[in-house]
Amino acid sequence: MIDALYAMSLSSAAKEIAIGALTARALAEAQLQRIVATDQAIEAWAHLDPQHVRRMAERCDASSDTGPLRGIGVGVKDIICTADLPTEMGCLVYAGHRPRDNAECINRLQHAGGYVFGKTVTTTLAFLDPGKTHNPWNPAHTPGGSSSGSAAAVAAGQIAGALGTQTNGSVIRPASYCGVVGFKPTKDAIPFTGVHLFSETLDQLGTFTRSVADAARLANAIADRGFVSSSVAALPAPPRLAYLGDYPWTAMDCDADDTLEAAATRLRQFGATVIGIEFPSEWRDAQGVHRTIMLYEAGQHLASLQERELERLSPKLNAAIDEGRAVGVADYHAALQWRTKAIAGLTDWLDDFDAILSPAAPTAAPAGLASTGDPSCCTLWSLTGFPALALPVGLSPEGLPIGMQMAAPTGADDRLLTVAAWCESKLPFRGLL
Repeated sequence: MIDALYAMSLSSAAKEIAIGALTARALAEAQLQRIVATDQAIEAWAHLDPQHVRRMAERCDASSDTGPLRGIGVGVKDIICTADLPTEMGCLVYAGHRPRDNAECINRLQHAGGYVFGKTVTTTLAFLDPGKTHNPWNPAHTPGGSSSGSAAAVAAGQIAGALGTQTNGSVIRPASYCGVVGFKPTKDAIPFTGVHLFSETLDQLGTFTRSVADAARLANAIADRGFVSSSVAALPAPPRLAYLGDYPWTAMDCDADDTLEAAATRLRQFGATVIGIEFPSEWRDAQGVHRTIMLYEAGQHLASLQERELERLSPKLNAAIDEGRAVGVADYHAALQWRTKAIAGLTDWLDDFDAILSPAAPTAAPAGLASTGDPSCCTLWSLTGFPALALPVGLSPEGLPIGMQMAAPTGADDRLLTVAAWCESKLPFRGLL
């Protein structure tokens, strides 16, 4: 029995614990055993203490508190501050760093009855330099980044849910590569306080789970009230969907393109209206605008760190900080103004649709661990702060997951989740479990 517990969904496990049919300790023990069985090839964890996990689970079992996440251990990306566990940010500079306080999202996780299972691997300071984590579908391939360990651990059944962050593609892309549901709510729906800051305009918290319903339950527990409902409502009629097959700043490979086309065709067969649309020409500079904002703000936040620790930062990170520090203030403010106009314009663009479908990544997970892959399919929704979700919909000829990205305007998180759950039911995907 214990061996099968690790495969339970987050929602099912929480409900079983709530009625006394399952203990948090039994679930944790199954997950720890799963980690022993699988993590040598994956290496999803930056810090994991089995005794800490057992203590936290036993504390949940002994508590009379109720909450939507009671007894659920959640993986936490290692740029999110945790007072009980190190927060090293994938960076030698922060080796052994122990924050004084939890991030606000961790306080909310605990208030909902959950606990920090362990810290998952991140790229260095959530930028480009890969960590040690491998893709659980094929260890010779990247899991994506920067939320590498969070996506891989959920995909492998080591935990039922995890937290990550996204500045460009760091939730949606690893979710797609690892075959799980990645959900990035509306910008600032989940408070960023206590999380390593790279770009205040673009940084967003998100979740990794194995179903849309689990994404809603986890996000609801840590988001501000009114953004995300704890359960997904039934869709009263098939949705009206926009379909964007590619982005003007990147090229899709045939396998990803064919998989997305097949998914759109299947949704039409179940009654959805899926209308192909062209990317508006006036917003084609989105990738460059995103880069200007991201690197300018990163340069401001990381300049003092670079001055102290130049030799211990990677060439990629130093180059990004240098580029950001070279951006003029006028160019930065012009980019912010462009972004404001784009949010309004793209909201109008999507006004006739329940959601928009697009690729989550240009390819399945690339071979090798030297790169975390191309984030550019995620750039537009990171720039605008619109809610976005990655839904696994197929496999490449090499047996690697391919995800479909779904997005909706600011504040339409519940609508997006409702439509995503409907699509999930029509596009069955067999994960690793």
